[in-house]
Amino acid sequence: MKSLRVLSVAAEIYPLIKIGELADVTGALPIALKSEGVEVRTVVPGYPSVMNSLGLVEGVIHLPHFFGAEARLLRATSGELGLFVLDAPHLFSRAGSPYHRADGMDWPDNALRFAALARIAADIGLGFVSSFVPDIVHAHDWHAALALAYMHYSDRRRPATVMTVHNLAYQGVFPQEMLAAIDLPPQSFNVHGVEYYGRIGFLKAGLYFADRITTVSPTYAREILNDEGGMGLGGLLRERSCDLSGILNGIDTSVWDPATDPHIPGCFYTDVSSGFESEVLQSRATNKAALQRRLGLQLAPDALMLGVISCQSTITARCTIRMIAKYRADPPSPLNTVRSLGYAPGSRPREGNLSRPSSLINHLVD
Repeated sequence: MKSLRVLSVAAEIYPLIKIGELADVTGALPIALKSEGVEVRTVVPGYPSVMNSLGLVEGVIHLPHFFGAEARLLRATSGELGLFVLDAPHLFSRAGSPYHRADGMDWPDNALRFAALARIAADIGLGFVSSFVPDIVHAHDWHAALALAYMHYSDRRRPATVMTVHNLAYQGVFPQEMLAAIDLPPQSFNVHGVEYYGRIGFLKAGLYFADRITTVSPTYAREILNDEGGMGLGGLLRERSCDLSGILNGIDTSVWDPATDPHIPGCFYTDVSSGFESEVLQSRATNKAALQRRLGLQLAPDALMLGVISCQSTITARCTIRMIAKYRADPPSPLNTVRSLGYAPGSRPREGNLSRPSSLINHLVD
């Protein structure tokens, strides 16, 4: 029996390049699906960290004029991961974040960079690599979403498609004038195509053209159907609600293991066994003291510590932050330290000690 072939398309993949949760999923899912008889290859940009991590490399397609300069499509492996790598130095060979310059501003050519990733993924999906013709193309977030539009406007038979939204706040919206530069036909710019409030919407296009849409949890799938959580795409998502599923993200326990994690001073085992509870409580005290020292807080074993790591873009995060603000205004105990690492869409993460008067909480709640 022929195994199912899936082409995953993503801007990040752990352990080669990781900014957030997206990389964890795209790195773990292919390995998990392999045990189910599914063959997954992932198309990723040829960032320096990716190019330096590849095992056996094979040239597949030479692209003499590809979004501004010469490029290559490579077939490669890295550990257990099967990859297609878009080696386009003019687009991806640069230091720093895959998305931002050192000053935190977006790379000005992001539309071209991720249109190129989507374009090569679409070509693979349409059968241009005869040794790997996928049954499904799975696009992750806005960076990959345009692949579904490229396949739609092709005259070739296309595979089934899935669009996964990890964070709806990041949508990839660019000026209409970019349409020709990213090689989309004029007729694509309409409400039933890539047009999004008078601009080009990469994520909007993926959501519109996908056969199925998934997101990272059933709760988030419900949240994005209303106007606040939908962030401008709620109407489209409500229209597509029969095709939308929330699949709860899991973790790779070989990576996220508190028994071996080098970042945890007091490691502990999570199997239920004799002495388990006392071991965890002892480790908790060790880790709490280490965190207080790292954050410059007073060592207070009995103090309540509450940490929040969130994106302000989600409804749940905003409700949690408001709850913390209320707690801070009327604490049940004089001993309380609250720490937050948060960010609003388009901004860099900001850290604040919420037990002090001038804190990040005011920024996040406003």
